[in-house]
Amino acid sequence: MLLIRRLLPYLRPYWKEALIAPFLMMIEVAMDLAQPRLMQHIVDVGIAQLDMTIVLRTGLTMVGLAAIGLLGGVGNCVLGVRAGQGYGADLRDALYRKIQSLSFGNLDTLGTGELVTRLTNDVTQVQEVVLITLRILVRAPLLLVGSLSMMIITSPRLALLLLGLVPIVVIGLIIIIKYAHSLFSAVQEAIDGVNTVVQENLASVRVIKAFVRQDHERERFAGANENLAARSIRAERTVAAFGPFLMMSLNLGIVGVIWFGGVQVTQGQAQVGQIMASVNYLITTLMSLMMVGMLLTRVSRAQASAERLIEILDSEPVVTDAAEAVAEMPCLGCVDLENVVFAYGSDGEEPVLDGINLSIQPGQTVAILGATGSGKSTLAHLIPRFYDVKAGRLMVDHMDVREIQQRALRQQVAIVMQDPFLFSGTIAENLRYGRPEATDDEVVQAAKLAQAHDFIMSFPEGYDTMLGQRGVNVSGGQKQRMAIARALVMRPTILILDDSTSSVDVETEALIQNALNEHLTDCTCVMVAQRISTVLQADSIIVLDGARIAAQGTHRELLASSPIYQEIYESQLGDGVIIDG
Repeated sequence: MLLIRRLLPYLRPYWKEALIAPFLMMIEVAMDLAQPRLMQHIVDVGIAQLDMTIVLRTGLTMVGLAAIGLLGGVGNCVLGVRAGQGYGADLRDALYRKIQSLSFGNLDTLGTGELVTRLTNDVTQVQEVVLITLRILVRAPLLLVGSLSMMIITSPRLALLLLGLVPIVVIGLIIIIKYAHSLFSAVQEAIDGVNTVVQENLASVRVIKAFVRQDHERERFAGANENLAARSIRAERTVAAFGPFLMMSLNLGIVGVIWFGGVQVTQGQAQVGQIMASVNYLITTLMSLMMVGMLLTRVSRAQASAERLIEILDSEPVVTDAAEAVAEMPCLGCVDLENVVFAYGSDGEEPVLDGINLSIQPGQTVAILGATGSGKSTLAHLIPRFYDVKAGRLMVDHMDVREIQQRALRQQVAIVMQDPFLFSGTIAENLRYGRPEATDDEVVQAAKLAQAHDFIMSFPEGYDTMLGQRGVNVSGGQKQRMAIARALVMRPTILILDDSTSSVDVETEALIQNALNEHLTDCTCVMVAQRISTVLQADSIIVLDGARIAAQGTHRELLASSPIYQEIYESQLGDGVIIDG
């Protein structure tokens, strides 16, 4: 319960409901506990004396108390659900906000499927514990203590039977709880595995069909699903064993009460109504123990979920703003890298970039070229500070990016990723994503520069055309052009194009390049590219190799001096033809 208690501050806005609900449950429990005593009075007094007045009066009292208990129970349910659901919503919102605040480095270690499980299933487990705490976890102990006390009052001798049964039940309960926590932790991990497979399958369904790998993916899902089923069966089997054990104890107790009670009745030491009330209290006591046992197993499962939620809430972003970080910057567009070293993961990892020195002037177009894995995209991602350098420094507008608030920096830097993610919604909403206040004219102008306007207008609804999830109803090239337009709508000081025209034909790519060169003269442009044709017009081309800058210059300079660039050029264009940049 300690870990779950750490999440209780999210219940604070609902403290009134959380306090009143148990009070209403106490009323319901008190009314329930009064019923067997009243029944005893009917049997031992009313029926024994053949006095219908006592029977009717006591019966009406029982009905009245039951009605009061009903009101208490309904009120408890209403307030408990309101508090529990509000608590779950606030906790889920806090987790979502925390995930949004995490850096790329944090998210690299957390899988999408695992995050989905924590935001949904794990929150639900903890939320349900709050719900049952406000209702059943209040009801069960009250019934347990109350019925035990009432049984002692009703028949002290018969109450001695519980001294033998209760310790046995408690020991069994402790054993089950001991194993339940680790078993339910394994179940949650298995749910992660299922969600990961499902998320990957749904995101890459076209690839699966294209490579005819449906059978393979079915086997992957079947493996994850069977693992979840096996772990769930193991956990539930352990918990389920407590039910029959408790029922056996309950039946033994009932037999014992009837046997010894019957002997007392025949000897004139007890009355029939007293025995009936004792049986009721015995059943209530042991059933309360059963409820406590089942609830503690739920708490054990929620404890495993709480550990996973707290892990997220306690995570600190790898990239953070310094206390003295500035909220405004000059917006010049110059970028300087001084002896930059970067590696993913721990400091012992092999550097992806090592000793990078580079100066990009305002309004300049710089292209980054190199083999796959040479660090091109990594270098581009350091500029908006998605990651922090391990050594050296990276400066934007003559300021170390660590001295600028991330929000202020990224409002001046627009990036078009390799995978142009589009959101469900209209085309216009997607293009305005980085700057919602942009006018229609600005959106259209950006689309024209990105060579997207014509195909957008070919749709019956134009810019109001609805896009499916991830833009499934448009082609790859159209996605990339809309992603470029989305970046241009931001009116950035620095524009990063991370291999953003790989799905666009050469002719359209040339049109985009010409449009950008003509209309974005004041914007610094950093292009990550695979194709030589993309970088021909760049003011400077950076060739990366072995985590270092192998060469730098214009197209003609590199063609004359850099063997690596010559090799790339020959492999793509060949024939020794020199194309001027």
